[in-house]
Amino acid sequence: MSAWGIVGTGSYLPEREISNKEVAEWCGVSAEWIEERTEILTRRYAAPDEATSDLAATAATRALRAAGITADQLDHVIVSTSTGDSPQPPTAYLVQDAIGARAAACFDINVVCSGFVYGLEVARRLLAANPRGHALVIGADVYSRILDYGDHRTAVLLGDGAGAAVVGPVPDGYGFLGTELVSDGAAHHLIRVEAGGSRMPTTAQSVAEGRHCFRMDGRGVRDFVMDNVPPILHRLLQRAGIEAHDVDHLVPHQPNGVLLRRLVERCAMTRAHTHRTLERYGNIGSASVPVALDDACRSGRIHGGDLTLLAGFGGGMSVGATLMRWQEPS
Repeated sequence: MSAWGIVGTGSYLPEREISNKEVAEWCGVSAEWIEERTEILTRRYAAPDEATSDLAATAATRALRAAGITADQLDHVIVSTSTGDSPQPPTAYLVQDAIGARAAACFDINVVCSGFVYGLEVARRLLAANPRGHALVIGADVYSRILDYGDHRTAVLLGDGAGAAVVGPVPDGYGFLGTELVSDGAAHHLIRVEAGGSRMPTTAQSVAEGRHCFRMDGRGVRDFVMDNVPPILHRLLQRAGIEAHDVDHLVPHQPNGVLLRRLVERCAMTRAHTHRTLERYGNIGSASVPVALDDACRSGRIHGGDLTLLAGFGGGMSVGATLMRWQEPS
């Protein structure tokens, strides 16, 4: 057992379902306008007493159950989020406490919608020196707390959720075959929350001006994704000696349906089964890829030996992609 792969997945979506009709009324548009431009039908919002760590802990527990291990067997807990419970402590420590992962080293990463894939690669490298180790990687976000409903082009897209995966040893020939991580800080302005940090501390004025809300340059993001993601995925496949038409499953970030369809066509990956959850859950940031992956696993659509490509892309700007040969959980 000298290879590493995903040995269990889990997810959690809050109970409160928000329809297009409901969010349309808040944003001053129509439900039809939202569906036509995004292909999103509903999204989930966390309950008032639910924070990011609560969603993450539930997803984590389900992933551990699927992997057949207990929390005290974990060596690492990595939480990818841009909407942590608070600036300090790291959300990973709250998850550690909630699930009882007392032996694990824990930390957060913030690579927004690419963060889960970044976390998988960090976990793989950390475990390289521990042949029997396990790491828990979680993507979780609660965007409903930082939306500006006056900004209808972004507020209609986002929801809340969490997804998790346990990384552990798998037989040779399975697991991670290659990973590409790319960052472009020159495009940092395309997705942002301006206030609440050291450059613009929280003040009454910053709150009144909506500086703590999520902002996105939709056209700039679209251009970045279409220009950068296809060559990055092509490079990853080329390094692994795999053709695009050989990929069985594409599990991408879920920005909106129109962009996703165009991206799949641009990447020449129309043969692969593209797993989509955005119609039900919208864009859930770091949780998009692991939620879609768990949905695919629990529905029985991914089988042992299948070539599976995970692709995250978003704020930073960043792209993270990893290719795996799927190992059926034991």
